[in-house]
Amino acid sequence: MKTIENRGSGADSRAVAEAAEVLRRGGIVIYPTDTLYALGCDALNSRAVERLCRIKGINPERNYLSIVCHDISQAADYARIDNRAFAILRRSLPGPFTFVLPSATALPKVFRGRRSVGVRIPDCDFARALAEELGHPVMTSSAVPADADDDYDASEADGASVALDFDGFSEIELAVDAGCCAGIPSTIVDLTDSTEPEIIRQGAGELSL
Repeated sequence: MKTIENRGSGADSRAVAEAAEVLRRGGIVIYPTDTLYALGCDALNSRAVERLCRIKGINPERNYLSIVCHDISQAADYARIDNRAFAILRRSLPGPFTFVLPSATALPKVFRGRRSVGVRIPDCDFARALAEELGHPVMTSSAVPADADDDYDASEADGASVALDFDGFSEIELAVDAGCCAGIPSTIVDLTDSTEPEIIRQGAGELSL
């Protein structure tokens, strides 16, 4: 696995370009977000998505599949966002949230058996720049074991920042080292019915309705 650095504020254009090129080739990268480090691949490459799910131990039929987008406009091409949902996203993003929205037909077949998709627009310049450089969303999953995702309880988290950890991810082509991330996963909000938003998992973000 190759490692490159993107230290300090902002997104280094060379690091972004190199990571995006790995994604275009069907590879998987570890990259920083505003919550945890994440595994990412090209969300429109079905084989790459299936490979990421296998590496992470995700069952696409049971687990939420999430995408990182550059902005709400990009997200609207892949998720159906009504006026109420748009208002909530506009108030909350960029930020440490995953909003579960009705999926659109632009996503590949691995998503199509599901009626929803998780949308992230992190408060992290590198993550957003990666989606912008790629030209479409990055399929994403936190770089921790799948059972840790499922069992996460914010009341037990100490909020300690976390550094890049390669353990268990030997098949990854590239890692982008940005130092420490926040160490608390995103808050997951179900917006499939925007009239009744539901917090599925309380994480780093405090939702304001």
